[in-house]
Amino acid sequence: MIGSLRGTVLDRTGESTVLLEVGGVGYRVTVTPKTFAELEPSSTAFLYVHHHIREEAQTLFGFADRTERETFETLLSVHGVGPAMAIAVLATHLPHALVDIVATGDVAALTTVVGVGRKTAERMIMELKDKLNLPVLDPVGSSAQPILANVRDALIGLGYSSDEIREALRSLPVVANEEEALRYALSVIGARRA
Repeated sequence: MIGSLRGTVLDRTGESTVLLEVGGVGYRVTVTPKTFAELEPSSTAFLYVHHHIREEAQTLFGFADRTERETFETLLSVHGVGPAMAIAVLATHLPHALVDIVATGDVAALTTVVGVGRKTAERMIMELKDKLNLPVLDPVGSSAQPILANVRDALIGLGYSSDEIREALRSLPVVANEEEALRYALSVIGARRA
């Protein structure tokens, strides 16, 4: 069940829970670190909410923006991903970064999430490719996929960070060969570092 809550933040507990008063009723809401940082006690807050119901418990998950909630719900649709893992993914990667990770097949970036191993990351990427709004990396055909994979591997070998690699691959135009793609990616990384 999805919805929204507008109320006053009464308290922040731990690193991921807020107590939100709405119409005289207090709701305990689990939030991402990004949302938690935005909610100060005694301030007014608006949260997009996912009401997660299980046999033994009902939990509210709140998000500062709709995209974050939609990404959370998409993550829940992946086999083996529950609310705790979905929150952990969003605590590590913002929704737009997750789209880039899935589009480029960056398993290493997903394994930086606490509780996500290589096999889980590979399964998540495979299942999320059909569920997230991914950018079209090669509108002409599928020949760019091996080029992207090889360029990503080369950049990893050169010691560039996952964030730098993702940004470079995201801005990569359709190219004819790996050498041209690698040269362009290196120029993007160099320009961002300057």
